[in-house]
Amino acid sequence: MKPHSAFFCRSEETVRRVYTPEQIAEIGSLTELRSGVFDENSLGREDLSDVELIFSTWGMPSLSEEQLALLPKLKAVFYAAGATDSFARPFFARDVKVLSAWLANAIPVAEFCAAQIVLALKGYFRNTRMIGCKADWGKAHAAAGPGCYGETVALIGAGAIATRTRELLEKYSINVIIIPSRAERRTVSLEEAFAKCFVVSNHLPDRKDNIDVLNGKLFASMREGAVFINTGRGAQVNEPEMIEVLEQRPDLTALLDVMHPEPPEEGSKLYSMPNVRLSTHIAGSINDEVHRMADYMIDELKRYLAGEELIYEVHESMLLTSR
Repeated sequence: MKPHSAFFCRSEETVRRVYTPEQIAEIGSLTELRSGVFDENSLGREDLSDVELIFSTWGMPSLSEEQLALLPKLKAVFYAAGATDSFARPFFARDVKVLSAWLANAIPVAEFCAAQIVLALKGYFRNTRMIGCKADWGKAHAAAGPGCYGETVALIGAGAIATRTRELLEKYSINVIIIPSRAERRTVSLEEAFAKCFVVSNHLPDRKDNIDVLNGKLFASMREGAVFINTGRGAQVNEPEMIEVLEQRPDLTALLDVMHPEPPEEGSKLYSMPNVRLSTHIAGSINDEVHRMADYMIDELKRYLAGEELIYEVHESMLLTSR
């Protein structure tokens, strides 16, 4: 007998963006899928007492104990997105499994970072901004980067994104140092990484103890022409200090997909500095890439129904706010 299931999300539009009609149909073929998309306001208004499985994505509501009591048969939540911190704990308290596509979201970030790192090692970003006329050609060429072969880059943070990025970069014969987020676990310090590596890419977890940890002293120590990439969190960078260094060191480049605040305030120097390139938080899953997260959850659903070992189960110890 198929388990009863339902979509839970505060936005039906978001569900339709992440799950294609074909993916929804597949879930419907594997379960008794309720029609529509429900949220916390549906509980008490709709009888959902037979629902065993929830499917969701960005916009999953955090349910109270009283609301969860109206889902007495619930056994698992399949979340086609990343972090589950905002809603997972009440489910753990009721022994409801939480499955997340966080590893799927790591793939596009790693691809984005690997592409930027390869271009950075070639000196692409500095080279292109130095060319304004024919007379600039020779000077710009002379300022090219070291190239990829045998060069060392630092990835700050030892999570899934850094691991995947390293796997991609090793194909280019690039040496990759992964620096754990906690100082006591490091064999290479942040100071050494910034001073020695031509590219430093930030992948620190979103924790309060990481706020402002990347400061002006680190940026000032970077090699001639070096590049800093941030797809982690903007608040992890002391932006005023970074901006001051970038003004003094036009040879450096900062590639920022995240800022603090995001977007930067009107009039921020980040908009006008020639050695800063901003992107609108596009490193993670966007457009067609979000369907991969739904695929990950459908694959996990099949393992769940077959009684096989689950790959993407989240445990309370994994939540950032519990670290």
